[in-house]
Order: sequence, then structure tokens, then C-alpha cells
Amino acid sequence: MGTVVDGQNLPLPGVNVVVKGTTRGTQTDYDGKYSIAVNPNEQLAFSFVGYKSTTVPVKDQSRLDIALSESSEMLSEVIVTAYTSTKRTKSSAAVKPIESGRKSKKEAALDPSGSFANGHIAQNNSTDNKLYRDGDKNGNPTIQSLQGAVAGLNIGTGSGQPGGDTSIVIRGNGSVNDNNEPLYIVDGMPVDEEGFRKLTQNNIEEITVLKDASATAIYGNRGINGVIVIKTKNGTNQKLSKRELRKKLRELKQKKNTEVYRTDEHTEDYNPFVENPFENPKSEPLSTFSIDVDNASYTNIRRFINNGQEVPKNAVRVEEMVNFFKYSYEQPKGEDPFSIQTEYSDAPWNPKHKLLKIGLQGKIIPTEKLPASNLVFLIDVSGSMDEENKLPLLKQSLKILVNELRKEDKVSIVVYAGAAGMVLPPTSGDDKKTIIDALEKLNAGGSTAGGEGIELAYKTAQENFIKNGNNRVILATDGDFNVGKSSNADMETLIEEKRKSGVFLTCLGYGMGNYKDSKMQTLANKGNGNHAYIDNIQEANRFLGKEFKGTLFAIAKDVKIQIEFNPKHVQSYRLIGYEKRKLKTEDFTNDAIDAGELGSGHTVTALYEIIPVGVNSEFAGKTPDLKYTNAQENNTSYNDELATIKFRYKKPDGEKSIELTNVVGNKSIPLNAASNDFKFSAAVAWFGLKLRDSNLIPNKSLNDIKKLAKEGLSNDEEGYKAEFIRLVDSVK
Repeated sequence: MGTVVDGQNLPLPGVNVVVKGTTRGTQTDYDGKYSIAVNPNEQLAFSFVGYKSTTVPVKDQSRLDIALSESSEMLSEVIVTAYTSTKRTKSSAAVKPIESGRKSKKEAALDPSGSFANGHIAQNNSTDNKLYRDGDKNGNPTIQSLQGAVAGLNIGTGSGQPGGDTSIVIRGNGSVNDNNEPLYIVDGMPVDEEGFRKLTQNNIEEITVLKDASATAIYGNRGINGVIVIKTKNGTNQKLSKRELRKKLRELKQKKNTEVYRTDEHTEDYNPFVENPFENPKSEPLSTFSIDVDNASYTNIRRFINNGQEVPKNAVRVEEMVNFFKYSYEQPKGEDPFSIQTEYSDAPWNPKHKLLKIGLQGKIIPTEKLPASNLVFLIDVSGSMDEENKLPLLKQSLKILVNELRKEDKVSIVVYAGAAGMVLPPTSGDDKKTIIDALEKLNAGGSTAGGEGIELAYKTAQENFIKNGNNRVILATDGDFNVGKSSNADMETLIEEKRKSGVFLTCLGYGMGNYKDSKMQTLANKGNGNHAYIDNIQEANRFLGKEFKGTLFAIAKDVKIQIEFNPKHVQSYRLIGYEKRKLKTEDFTNDAIDAGELGSGHTVTALYEIIPVGVNSEFAGKTPDLKYTNAQENNTSYNDELATIKFRYKKPDGEKSIELTNVVGNKSIPLNAASNDFKFSAAVAWFGLKLRDSNLIPNKSLNDIKKLAKEGLSNDEEGYKAEFIRLVDSVK
């Protein structure tokens, strides 16, 4: 155990701590602390983006506190934006000074002696407090002196009597939050409300109230509920550095306002769903669903576990966990854009049951043969994005993507906050400096007009549409839309309409605390799109760099799967995951129904748990004897077939589906003889079901999950599968 800090002794969250030469590892928490079991003869390796990696022998030390030094080479590739003061020449937001002396409001408004932004700051030379007889419960007139001075500023008293307890609310976009307490800055230092109440009126020289964009432009997301800035007569009026202000705000948040960022306070939003039940093939002979190549759920779960937090049940989508990993499926040999492989073995969590794995492998298209791209970056620059793991990480992520572009590709940049606007017209992918310079200039502040931004982004993509090319909007946001078309239903209607344009969609999610996964899922599912959650620069490099082709270049769209189980061999079955991707039986042949897209080189894996005929299982539903169904069964053969799988897909620019058929034989192999892909995908699904606390798996042993994952550990050049094993250990 120990703590990792930087050169100025500030804690570093998210540092990778690994026992050298093993798969054991962890990450530092918000306070830079870590804990990991080690032997005296082992070494700990510490690594963090922007800092020099270091390896330290454990020996007989029970605690290792490490200070990492910055790496100039890596820092040239990293952007960290904290809070900063900017020269303000124009502002459309409300900035209002508070008269703190004897002057009337009219006199204060006419007084040119002290100006700040669009308002005035009055000087307080008075020692007479008679104008403030109705002070707060401590006799302090400061709080009540603000009442009526600014539109949208409300001072309330709990009892309604002078001297009663008070509350301060600055009305604005942030006031829709459960916690609407403003941020207090006294002499350049953030304080809590208690510290503000302790101020005496005679000692206050200036008070300025900031709201809406003017608050978030300077103080970011912490200022979303407004900011009260106070300068005292005998204060130090010190100017904090970015790092110092970040530290003070973090300390304040930990002291009083932690609940705003806690996921268990429901500030993050996930679509609820019910786990797929077992179905009887006699009454439900067909199972139909859309493929899903998203893997946002896995990276989001990884973030929760690495931060030592409980994983929300509805954040766990098992199919996205399984499909995060790559498997060794054969490349397609014919004209079809994907190959099909199946494998049938034992279910590891219930040996009486079986597990059927269905794998798709997308054709790998060489980079030189990929069509030209017309990309529109739609970037959220609202106040909620002013966090270190949001806009700064977002900009660094998109720089990775820009470096992959070619001369024939073009990029436009649209941003949205209180309104949407174009910041970069279509620019050749060869002009990387211009694109990156435009990204670098982005700053966060204001509300979130997500619907308006989507309209402008699609309009831009359509105006620059490349026939037979890759036309795509890349939306990067925390999903916290709160102005315009913001409800999930409104967004669904809008994006379904835009899908008809032939423009694809990629949703990149960032941040924590107020992350709106539900909106991201809605957009990706309904917009011919995919969805990823970027929790660190390594994930950005994987998704937007190494997997660039599979992420952005669709080789098939509206891919659907329909499987018919043979009731002679299958007593019951259930699809593991894909709860949000299930389709009606008739949707399979309806080309108007949207389904998932498959990218170049993508793999898709689906798992079915099967209760064979003759097995006595508590999970098998009872079906009454059926007169006509039983009569038909007696006249059929197909004794060697377990199931028949049908696939339908469209070409990226096509409107008519193509159908494929694959028959699965009724031949099961023991689990110990199954492929590494089968074992590892089953272990990942098992872990997801464990995190969801599924009632359908009798064995929830983390040790057994880890053991199976290690048996299937192969094809892991990037180390993601080894990292999964460490996550299983971390949950312990």
C-alpha cells in the first residue's frame, strides 16, 4: 500500500500499479492511494501518462510512497486544462456587482470607479450596518444584503423570521440539479457556505455574482450553480495557480459536496433492463436480435472497479463486455463481409447446462482500399465538460484519430454549448495542424443544446456527403443534454430521422459523476452507430487509433440474427445479454427495421445458455402438453441438429437485405477441450452476470471466474485480457 504524488506533492489518481512480470495490478484512487498484495522479492511498476515510469523493489517495506516526475516528451502529447482567469471583453451572461456600502442601487450602477466585465463593483467605505438589520442567524448581514440585488438570486429563510436560517440559490441552468448551492470564492480561494457565513460585512470590499456562461467559463462545472466572488479589505487577494485552485476545489468537494459526484446518488443515468429469461422452444421457437459491437459498458465498469466504487447493476451490459475483446475467428473466404463460427460446450457456472457460442468475423479491408471519409466532430463544450477527464481528454483523443487520417479524408468541427456553431469548415485530413489547432482552442462553458448541435452536424455531413464513402458524425460528450431536444424520446425521434440521410454515428462518452449513458445508448442504437466510453488516453488510443478501421468503416449494416432451436434437443434456452437489442420475430425480414453495423475487422460474439432435453433443472420452465406441436414433432427428423441460425445484412449503401444460413450440430465438447476463445468469452460473461447479481447462475465464485479466464488467456498482445483478470481480483 502507499500513495503516488506528482512533483508538487499532489495526489495522482489513475496511476497504473503493476507487480512486474505478473498480471496483478491496480490503480490509484482519487487521493492517489493504492493497495496491492506483494511478496518481498517482487517489484512494483508505476506508470501514468505524462510522467516517467518507475520500478521500485518491495523488499521488506510495508508501505511505498512514490513521487513521479513529469516527462517532457509525453507532456507534449497531453493537454490538462484546469481553472484559469481570462480577459473578458464581451459577455452575454449575467454578471452583477453587489452594493456593499451605503450607496443606493441607482448610484452603484452609475459609479464608474470599479468595473468588472459587464457590471460594476462598488467600494465599501461604510461602517454603518443599520441598512442590514435582517441578517442571518449569526447576526451577519452579508447574506441578506444580496437579496434583490441580482435577477435570479434568491435568499430564503427556513422560518420566515429575521435571524432565521438562510439558503442561497442563483437561478440558472445549473439550478435543475439536486444540489444547487453556488460556489463561493473569497480572496481567490474557494470556501464552503460555512466559511462564507463567517464573513463580517465591514470587512467586505467587493462582491460579484456570476451566473450561467460567465460562471462556467472561469470555474467550469463547479460554477454551474453560479459563483459568488468576494474580495475582503484585509484579504490576501492572492491569485492561485491552476494546480493550486484545482487542489482547493478538490478539498472543498471532498469536505462538503462529494454527493454531487457520487454515482450512487443517481447523478449518472443508465437505462434499466430485465435479464433475458429462459424460453421454451415449443412456445418460443425463434430468438431474434440485432448485433452489438459497442463496448462502452466494459470500459465504464473498468472505471468503477479501478476507482473502488460499486458497479451500478444497469451499467452492466454483458454483450458489450464480451465484445470488448478480440477473438481468433477465421476471416471470411467468400464474397460475404463476415464469416460465421459456432462452438457448443458446457456452461461453466452450471455444469448441467450447455453454452452455445456464435462468432462473427468481419472482413479486414486494407487501409489503402478504404473509401474516403467525411467526418464531422460534434463536440460538447458546455460547462459540464470542464473536468480533467472530459474536454481535455476528449481533445487529446480526437488528436489520435486525426493522426490516422489521409489526404482524401476531410474533417469538420461543430461545437455546442448554449448554442451550436461551426468552428472548422471541411478540412483535408492531410492538414493535421489546422485541425489540431482548432481542437486546442476549445474551452468549456455554458449550457448544453445537444439537439441543436446534432442538427447542425448532420447538416454539415450531408452538405459534404461522399458517395460510396464513409460519412459519419462523431459525437463526443458526457451525454448531459439539458437544453433543446433533451429527453431520450426526443433524441430517439431526431436521430431516427437523421439516420435516413446515410450518415453513420459514433458516440464517444467521457467523464464520471454525471455521465448520461442512457442518452448515449439511445443515440448509438437508433442512429446506425456505435458507442464507446473513453476513460483514459490508453482507451482512446485503442478505440480511435489501433482499431480505427473497425470503429469508423462499416462493411455491413442492419445485421440481424435469428436462431431456431430444435425442441428434440433443447428443453429451454436464453440469450445472454443483448436485452436492448432484441427484435420481434417479424422484424427479421423487415428491411425497414434498424439493426447494428459491423466494421472492418470487427468480431461479434453471442452466447446462448441451453438446458438440454432430459436435464432436471430448476431454471427450466414447465410447458403443458401441446396436441398439434407434439404431432408435428413425431413426423420430423433433424435428429443431428441443435439449431439453425439465419443472418441478414445490408451493404453499407444498400437498402435490401442479404440472407445467410448456418446449421449447428448437436455435438457438445467438454469445457476443458473447448477453445481458448470459448473459455475466455464465457469467463467475461460469467463476470458480468456476477456483477449484475444474476439469479440465473448458481455459482458466483470469483476464483472460478478467474481460473477459467486464465485458461483462455491467449491472443493478448495488448494485455487487455490480462487486465480483465486483474479486474476480477480487484472486485475481491
